[in-house]
Amino acid sequence: MKCIPSSSMTCQRAATAAMLLNNLLQPLFRNHPSSSSSSSSSSSFQSPLSFYAPIFQFLTGKNYLKLGRQLHAHMVLRGLSPNAFLAAKMVAMYASSGDLNSAFNLFGAVKYPSTLLFNAIIRAFTLYGECYKTVEIYYRMHFLGLRGDYFTFPFVLKSCGELSCFGLGKCVHGVSLRSGLEFDIYIGTSLIDMYVKCGDLGNARKMFDEMSVRDPSSWNALIAGYMKDGLVDFAEGLFWRMPNRTIVSWTAMISGYTQNGLAGKALGLFDEMMSEEGDDVVKPNWVTLMSVLPACAHSAALERGRRIHRYARDRGLDSITSVQTALMAMYSKCGSLADARVCFDRMGLNERNLVAWNTMITAYASHGCGREAVFTFEEMIGAGVQPDAITFTGLLSGCSHSGLVDAGLKYFNCMSSVFLVEPRLEHYACVVDLLGRAGRLVEAYDLISQMPMQAGPSVWGSLLSASYKHRNLEIAELAARKLFVLEPANAGNYVMLSNMYARAGMWEEVDNLRTLFKSKGVKKTPGCSWTEVNGKAHLFLSGDTSHPQTKEIYFLLEELPEKIKAAGYMPDVSFALHDVSEEEKEHNLTTHSEKLAVAFGLLNTSRDTVIRVTKNLRICGDCHTAIKFISKMYRREIIVRDVNRFHHFKDGSCSCGDYW
Repeated sequence: MKCIPSSSMTCQRAATAAMLLNNLLQPLFRNHPSSSSSSSSSSSFQSPLSFYAPIFQFLTGKNYLKLGRQLHAHMVLRGLSPNAFLAAKMVAMYASSGDLNSAFNLFGAVKYPSTLLFNAIIRAFTLYGECYKTVEIYYRMHFLGLRGDYFTFPFVLKSCGELSCFGLGKCVHGVSLRSGLEFDIYIGTSLIDMYVKCGDLGNARKMFDEMSVRDPSSWNALIAGYMKDGLVDFAEGLFWRMPNRTIVSWTAMISGYTQNGLAGKALGLFDEMMSEEGDDVVKPNWVTLMSVLPACAHSAALERGRRIHRYARDRGLDSITSVQTALMAMYSKCGSLADARVCFDRMGLNERNLVAWNTMITAYASHGCGREAVFTFEEMIGAGVQPDAITFTGLLSGCSHSGLVDAGLKYFNCMSSVFLVEPRLEHYACVVDLLGRAGRLVEAYDLISQMPMQAGPSVWGSLLSASYKHRNLEIAELAARKLFVLEPANAGNYVMLSNMYARAGMWEEVDNLRTLFKSKGVKKTPGCSWTEVNGKAHLFLSGDTSHPQTKEIYFLLEELPEKIKAAGYMPDVSFALHDVSEEEKEHNLTTHSEKLAVAFGLLNTSRDTVIRVTKNLRICGDCHTAIKFISKMYRREIIVRDVNRFHHFKDGSCSCGDYW
């Protein structure tokens, strides 16, 4: 059988449709009364409007807009005006082809609307996300005294939920109750979804419990609501009670775990889903992958992410732009910038939307590749993509981490004038960081004073970190006092200022700060680091002795200082500021969590394997220096991701150029 080219198929399809339309119109011409017709023949003539309705219904959903317009024009030329029934069919045709303006104009031209006609236009606007229009039309319907039905309420309730229009949603609930439709399965599910989106989980659960028949959408809506509010236990209870779990159910749980910071549970549930067997088993779709990939990124589970990537590739899901973008973010956050770039390059230039460009720019920024971030930004502008606030956060952060002060200030100063993006708090924080890292602390402080909005913790935190780095105690105290008010429970601010006092030998101030720290009940977040070996994560706390390989790890670390001292390493005991001997200070530095994780990696991976470590806090300055020496001595590439950025250690140097 000869294969017909796609263009020929399109022409053939259009010709077939035109022929069918012509055949359907023939009865209209045959039955149209002439001016010379007798009164008897006129009385027996059936209204031609009845012939149009099935034709418009046939055209609905088939993207035959041109034919539909021709048919509409045919009616107008014959002087025919559609009644409410026919208008509803025409509105559905126009809406299904994306022509909402024609649908709405036609709706407005009908003198005597019916519930059917209102349903058609309400459905059209809701499906295209025009929720305000949906609500407006429902008000008009209600004002005319027309009652809603099974088809009206689900769409109106959906719009109420999207708009968080709780008052109208309650009114619609009342109307459906008085109409005896409250427990219709579709209306009941729509009510649950509306209450969930309006934040009323109590009424959502009440509706759910009172429904005699529930479909998967009812369960999924409530599960998503519980996850959104952080009520994970309630969501889990529903999920495991659910009789027929759909792909939407699994995805809602995985996404909910990820959003609630439970990456381990998200990955565990994904594995359980993949291991399910049977004829009715469900497998991940592209939305599921987009839900689980951020969990890989959060856990720095690179091998797991690569397996998911292979699954996506085998099923053609990695061709979807959103999945490729999620893969880029996962690879970047797991420390593999090269893989992130490969995903980006696989996208065609026309497929790269704003999210994809932003993801790549942010990836370069977090890895300290400021020049690459700038180049990618210029490439994006050249491609005609308009930047947004997220773009500039990544761009300015990249300039800050790479010491590109002039470039960063240039982009910041032209944000609103050239790109029409008004600077936000996060952009000011980036510029304060940019100036502060460069030692221009007075300029950074002056910028804060000139900000058009109240400076938040991110801004003052950047100034405090810069003051710590450049040992400017005066400005550090100013920033710290602001932070003690803005985020009184953040232990890091107290610790940083306390370390500065201790470094300056101001022990009375150290004691006063410790007293303040304790009086506010602030608890210091323990430093922890983890590394993945053979697909399994190994977690270490500072001074940890719970790992099965503790003996081997500590044996390596005990010998390490002397080995790297011979290469020029000097322990920086300012990062172990306690009232103890120098020997104890050095020992405390040796058992920092990132050093334990690196030592474990050295013991358990081959020389050609990159050691990847993730830390929940900022990397210790002494550890940063020590790992540089370790990378040279052991000839290993070591990547450390801390709370702020990535550090790529190789051959005795770090990608940050010590500019952190």
